[in-house]
Amino acid sequence: MGHAPEPRFARVAALLADPTRARMLALLLAGESRTADELARGAGVTPQAATSQLAQLEDAGLIRARKQGRHKYFALADVEVAHALEALSLVAERDDVTARWRRPAYQPLKRARRCYGHLAGELGVAQLKMLLAQGHLRESAEGFVPTASGEDWLRQLGLPLPTGGGRLAYRCMDWSERQDHLAGTLATALLDHYLQRDWLRPGQEDRALRVTPAGEARLLPLLEA
Repeated sequence: MGHAPEPRFARVAALLADPTRARMLALLLAGESRTADELARGAGVTPQAATSQLAQLEDAGLIRARKQGRHKYFALADVEVAHALEALSLVAERDDVTARWRRPAYQPLKRARRCYGHLAGELGVAQLKMLLAQGHLRESAEGFVPTASGEDWLRQLGLPLPTGGGRLAYRCMDWSERQDHLAGTLATALLDHYLQRDWLRPGQEDRALRVTPAGEARLLPLLEA
């Protein structure tokens, strides 16, 4: 009797097991495209080494590349890859979670970070809680849909309701908070809105988002349930 075929995820698991490739994917999990040089700096390797690692990730279908001018930009292949990485993060952080997230190095990520283009961390969880508590979202078969008060809240915020391009709003388990935050095109539009108004600022070397003085005054009160 022959051996059963190797599970197809074995190759992907082997790629993720490399610390350099894992760091690159973690950076791309923010949802932004980055150059090979930026990913090399974030992973702590030379540009030459980064090029080899990125080629392997692209060949496996985990990332995609896009050329613009003289530069080549890399991003996660799709939202399914992002969800898979988030799920692995949840499994990896099941041990002494509370102690780990109290460490200073983890605090910025715990407070607020990007999860494939939407807001995660404490502020991401607070955002979903507020939208539900205020009755701005209601559950549906596809996740959430805005109520009349939710559409009015978006208008007051100066944000049109996203149309097309994927699921509008649904739950995503937050790997630091162990509670749901909001995902979907609405969540992406909301984070873009906060960034454009400089209420949140992204970091260069990680996914953390810093609350600006303007954000302290405008965003934090907005997210109170």
